[in-house]
Amino acid sequence: MRSDAPAGRPNQLFRNLNSKIALIPMMLVALVVFLGGTVWTVVYSFTNSKLLPRLKFVGLEQYERLWDAPRWIISIQNLAIYGILSLIFSLVIGFVLAALMDQKIRFENTFRTIFLYPFALSFIVTGLVWQWVLNPEYGVQFIVRSLGFTSFQFDPLYNADIVIYGILIAGLWQGTGLVMCLMLAGLRGIDEDIWKAARVDGIPMWRTYIFIIIPMMRPVFITTLVLIASSIVKVYDLVVAQTSGGPGIASEVPAKYVYDYMFQAQNLGQGFAASTMMLITVAIIVIPWAYLEFGGKKRG
Repeated sequence: MRSDAPAGRPNQLFRNLNSKIALIPMMLVALVVFLGGTVWTVVYSFTNSKLLPRLKFVGLEQYERLWDAPRWIISIQNLAIYGILSLIFSLVIGFVLAALMDQKIRFENTFRTIFLYPFALSFIVTGLVWQWVLNPEYGVQFIVRSLGFTSFQFDPLYNADIVIYGILIAGLWQGTGLVMCLMLAGLRGIDEDIWKAARVDGIPMWRTYIFIIIPMMRPVFITTLVLIASSIVKVYDLVVAQTSGGPGIASEVPAKYVYDYMFQAQNLGQGFAASTMMLITVAIIVIPWAYLEFGGKKRG
């Protein structure tokens, strides 16, 4: 047994050698571009870089300025509102649509294509489309008023108090189809015997979904949450296409704050500090997911 062990180790080392060699460029890119770029951003967030990066450290000064800026605070508030509502409505609407599609309805492929089609569009296109739809001069408000309801008012993109909800509508329209497909794939993976057993026991369908099906779909929900949360943190195109951050700074988001300071205000240090805060937000989302997904399996 001992004499075979050393011979087995080289065999394991050279097993699937071609696949391991093919992975080398991707690993180098990940290390140099992603990891290196992340470290570079964090380091320069502690400097006084302006137009060009320079290693003149100022401690936490950039972060103090960041959290003292009303524009950043508004962007965080908008991201919180958009993120929480987007998570809730995306999951609820997506799951309900998936549950309806799972009933083997007629023209299922057609409906699935219709619901998923908005996800194929870019956020810029989606933002422009919904900018026209929500425009009071020729959008929903104009159409309803032309029907005789002259007092009807619906102009969220021009009202600073509710502008973030207008952006939310466009985001839900584009992203809910993907959530529906993920949920539908999870539902189709449920054993048919579970449904039969629930019907034999006389359990109502809504209780079957809540207490049996949804707990079984936990991995699907976790993956969907991570995908939605990641897209929420980096939301930028939708805001620029619909409102450009207006009215005023009412619809500012962190990603736009970063872009404006790095490429327009020529304040790289401030942009790097904001980017680092976004990185921390993503880490708060991804690390618990990775622990739940891989830590639990490893212990198992």
